[in-house]
Amino acid sequence: MSQPDAGSGSTMVLTATAIDDETLVVRAREGDLTAFEALVTRYQKRIYQLALRMTRDRGDAEDITQEVFLTAWRRLPEIHREAAFSGWLYTTATNRCLTVLRKRRPTEALDEEQSRGEPAWMTVAGRDPQSSAQNMAQLAALSEALGRLTAQQRVVWLLREAHGRSYEEIARIVDTTPASVRGRLSRARIQLAELMSPWH
Repeated sequence: MSQPDAGSGSTMVLTATAIDDETLVVRAREGDLTAFEALVTRYQKRIYQLALRMTRDRGDAEDITQEVFLTAWRRLPEIHREAAFSGWLYTTATNRCLTVLRKRRPTEALDEEQSRGEPAWMTVAGRDPQSSAQNMAQLAALSEALGRLTAQQRVVWLLREAHGRSYEEIARIVDTTPASVRGRLSRARIQLAELMSPWH
């Protein structure tokens, strides 16, 4: 496969948003680095947000994101269902997050976050410059409430509420059934509602 020159490469980057995942995966598997870069550009922020909200640690989130895409590049020849590439990314990222959380001491994540002040994930979604102090306090309360969920509850809540994944896809990602996902999500919502009740 011939390598594109600088001009055509630039055109590819600019038009990559119009190319579907399946085509980009096929091209990347054939050695097209520009196609793989387009996939990274498309999904890097989403995977980083998931990792950051799961681990509540910038360093861990950056490491997990990098590992996910390095693994994706190495395992492209094994990915035969090109259309399911995004699901593969979410599955890999979720598994890495859960591994990191299992290795932590119970109080480690909270201690680290409190020592840094504002929870890191709050800065990812962006803020309206005119946001009030009350909104900031509410975001901090939500961050703390998410931290009190179990890892399994947190991941299904984030995948559903923050990333809009279907129950069936979440079930594949966390290796369970859609019914189990609904149960975990229901418990997460109830717990969050209780923890956030002062803000209602």
